[in-house]
Amino acid sequence: MRHVDDPFDGIVASMAAFVVGRQPLDQTLTHVAALARDAVAGADYAAVTTLRDGRAETTVATDPMITEIDQAQYDADSGPCLDAFRTAETTRMVSTEEDERWPDFGRVAAAHGVHSTVSLPLLFDGDGVGALNLYSRRHRHFSEADESLAARFAEPAAALVVNALLFWEARDLADNLQTALAGRAVIDQAKGILMGQQRVDADAAFDMLRRASQRENVKLRDIAQRVVDRATGRRAG
Repeated sequence: MRHVDDPFDGIVASMAAFVVGRQPLDQTLTHVAALARDAVAGADYAAVTTLRDGRAETTVATDPMITEIDQAQYDADSGPCLDAFRTAETTRMVSTEEDERWPDFGRVAAAHGVHSTVSLPLLFDGDGVGALNLYSRRHRHFSEADESLAARFAEPAAALVVNALLFWEARDLADNLQTALAGRAVIDQAKGILMGQQRVDADAAFDMLRRASQRENVKLRDIAQRVVDRATGRRAG
């Protein structure tokens, strides 16, 4: 009989010790997928499905082939990981050849040598954030015990996925805000230069920048940077 407690606890501990932000988002999610694959004996591959711009996609997978397989269910808008996400319930595909619920996905999976799957919803505070998917090359491999073990893994995995998504969303927002502030600063500086050189007011100086941007099909910030660089004797980029 397979003993899972000690190795499973070690895998969960490894996930709990993972520090969000030390690696890019995709690497964090790949870490989750790899741990999930290792947590359930016989799982050959694993993947994480998340929503981006309102559409499901395989964000990471332990093998590029899985992305191709999953695309079949996204194209058909029907498949085990989509059902897991939408219903917040685990879906187990005992045989990709025989299960008639998702024929498009099953056909592509079997053609790639994947014969059984289990997909688990990633839930955080009752809300679905994605799905965790396991794949096996064995026929009728995943048992109810494997499903239960994977479900135990999915709960802390969901927390890690949510924390990673929130961290990088906040990081991107901060970076975009910083870029916007820097752009505003250089535009204001360019306006001041033009006001002094052309003897015009602030509105007229900004209009000069705007018209140059439209005429040359160049971003306003880049036009402003060019004015600043010329005024300060630096070569424009």
